[in-house]
Amino acid sequence: MMHTSDSLAEEFRRLQERPSGDSAPPVLSLFVVDVSGDAAEYGQRLRSALAPAVRLGATADFEQESLPVDDVPVWFAAVSSRNEERAPQFARTGFEGYVEHTGGGRPWELQDWLYRFDPDEDSRGWEWWDATPAGSSLVHIWVDSWGESFFGCQELLWAAYTAGAVRVEGPVLQKLAVWSAERGPTR
Repeated sequence: MMHTSDSLAEEFRRLQERPSGDSAPPVLSLFVVDVSGDAAEYGQRLRSALAPAVRLGATADFEQESLPVDDVPVWFAAVSSRNEERAPQFARTGFEGYVEHTGGGRPWELQDWLYRFDPDEDSRGWEWWDATPAGSSLVHIWVDSWGESFFGCQELLWAAYTAGAVRVEGPVLQKLAVWSAERGPTR
């Protein structure tokens, strides 16, 4: 799916505040994430890494050699710039988890990761929908994959792991009612 400035603006809004059920698609893709530490803190870290990238997707000139990184959290920039030793423990552990999850896949360089949010880049097959706590150290990440059960999501897995995931399972398509039952009060 191609992303548009409008869809990226909506995605950015969903990263800032929980979406309402009336604008949701009939199915969402679910990732089940075991986290290191508190589920709410994990959700905030994950959103803090994704929000600047989605904002750049809507506003940046992707013809430039490099994208601005001023709004990228320091911890995410460190783990994504081959400076893992400067990253906090949760990000270093996530770095290792991502490599293991992908069977030795290479870690993402920050600029390569940010360029995946170019609206003309068609390899990102998802848009952020929500994250819901499912226990003290369990989080459900919900994305809109346009009803596809198999889609490009390596950049999402990188953010999910480096934000503090110990293990990520999915994606699995779920009917909207499953997310609606979990979403609880808005924050």
